[in-house]
Formats: sequence, C-alpha cells, structure tokens
Amino acid sequence: MKIYTKTGDDGLTGILGSKRLRKDDARIEAYGTVDELNAAVGMARAMKLPPEQDELAARLQDELFTLGAALADPDPQGRFHNQIDDGHVAGLEAAIDAMTEELAPMRTFILPGGSPAAAQIHVARTICRRAERLTVHLANLPDEDVPTPLLIYLNRLSDLLFVLARTVNHREGVADVPWISKK
Repeated sequence: MKIYTKTGDDGLTGILGSKRLRKDDARIEAYGTVDELNAAVGMARAMKLPPEQDELAARLQDELFTLGAALADPDPQGRFHNQIDDGHVAGLEAAIDAMTEELAPMRTFILPGGSPAAAQIHVARTICRRAERLTVHLANLPDEDVPTPLLIYLNRLSDLLFVLARTVNHREGVADVPWISKK
C-alpha cells in the first residue's frame, strides 16, 4: 500500500465522516496543532525522561491522539466527538498536584530551559497554548461544536507541561532558569 493517496492534492482533506475541508480550515488547524503537540511530547520522551515522567508523557500522547480524533469528528453524536471528558481533566489535575508536592515554591517567573528534556517540554507547552487558542477559535465559529472538556483539557495540559518541565529539571538535578527583571 502506498502512503500517498493524491486525494489532498486539491488542497482539501478528509475528516471523520464523509466531509472534506480545506487544509487551512479552523478545524484542520486545531487538530493539526494537537498533532504537532503530540510530536513535541514524543521528542521530549526521546530525550529519556525519568521513568515516572515518561509514563505520564506516554499517557499524554495517547490522550492527545484521542483529542485530535475528537476535533476531527465534528458530529456531536460521532464516535470520537466526546471522548475527552471531565475524567481526563481530573487526571491532569491529579498529576499536577502530585508533581507540585516535590517542587520548591516558585519565587520568580521561570524561563523555558534547564535540561534538554525540560526545554523540549517547554516547547510542547507553547504549542499546547497555540492548540488551545485555535480550538477556542474553532469553538466560537458559527455551526461548529467543540465539547467544553476539550478546551478545559488543553488549558490544564499547558499547566501540567509547565510543572512537568520543572519536575524533570528537579529530577535531573538541573535548576530552573529564573527570569530576572532588568528593572
């Protein structure tokens, strides 16, 4: 089987169901950015995260694939549309709380950096924020249905990624990079 189908050569792509959309459609932008986020998390995992954090990142990748499928399923009654729910958000919050317990309180803003893996997680966090903005944009368009838990999940995930980066630095014995105002 060939990987190229040539069906997208006209600038359209398929989504779940039989509908085809322009490749620059808001829905495609949103789930494409979630895919980019998933790849960024995969890159962090390739940098050999500590085992507990790698297990969490693997779970996040699975959930991000589910979230992408939910965004690719515009039908409120569709198979994937409502696959991300409040339980997923609660799972993120539990992970944030658990990691925060082992971290020193923040006294300053933190710049993206530290270990290579933590820096990559910060890259993922910024992609997550973009995915969130694009998903909010999609949700506000007429005739579009985006389940609220998807929006909450992306918002909470960016928080988790921030704490995860700090935790990876902590576990690797690398200090966070504080922002020091020049004024």
